[in-house]
Amino acid sequence: MKTINLITLALCVVCVASANTKSEYRIVGGDDAVEGQFPYQASLRTRLHGRHFCGASIISNRFLLTAAHCTQDLYGDTLYIYGMIGSYRRKQGGIPIFFDRITPHQKYDTTLYFNDISLMRTTQNIVFTPLIQPLSLPTQNTDGSTPVIVSGWGRTTLDGNAESSVPNVLQFAKPMTISASECKNKYNSHEAGKHVDDSILCTVNDEGVGNCFGDSGGPLVDASDPEHKTLVGVVSWVIPCAMGLPDGYTRVYTQLGWIHEMITEQSQDLK
Repeated sequence: MKTINLITLALCVVCVASANTKSEYRIVGGDDAVEGQFPYQASLRTRLHGRHFCGASIISNRFLLTAAHCTQDLYGDTLYIYGMIGSYRRKQGGIPIFFDRITPHQKYDTTLYFNDISLMRTTQNIVFTPLIQPLSLPTQNTDGSTPVIVSGWGRTTLDGNAESSVPNVLQFAKPMTISASECKNKYNSHEAGKHVDDSILCTVNDEGVGNCFGDSGGPLVDASDPEHKTLVGVVSWVIPCAMGLPDGYTRVYTQLGWIHEMITEQSQDLK
């Protein structure tokens, strides 16, 4: 298959990943997490089968952030999905949480994946413990060459049976950020370059390590200060998979106005 066709196919699959859980893939070439390493990580699941379909991040005792493409159609229905927090194992432990409001960004672009972010309000307060903690939101933009860490569950290879390739233990990788201009340059004339602007945060890994379908919505965290964990990106799109090309994230700093506006509005009836 020609590269241009591969890129087009990849982006289309990302668009429907939350609606087709059997086609999902996750971090390739990652490492196993340990208990308590990612207390902000949530798993979004279908109520019907309990199947993990996207990641999300805890940002307060009532709100999570995920990708807008994870909350389209049925996957935006509070009666169809729920979350699981407090466990680094997909099949054991954890506390279920439920949602009463799911709000994708009103300007989410289903073609270019700009504004690929969604706010989720829980029905009850989240009780924080050593295994359940929120992430801070950024107070400044993220430069290129910033060490970051991304986490997610699922397939570690594109080969073989989908379910047998999904790990029980949360996976993580440690890429580096690059500037939007460098990200565009790495794609050269590839069609994927049109999906990059200043609202997109790109990272690069060595070939064989990176995001894949299903990591969508998960957290990209600034790793330069381990004592102050800050959510800088939301997993949005990828060229499949772990090919040494940049991975694309919604840059949280550019969404702060929308996030604060939505939280303020949706907190009124919580008082």
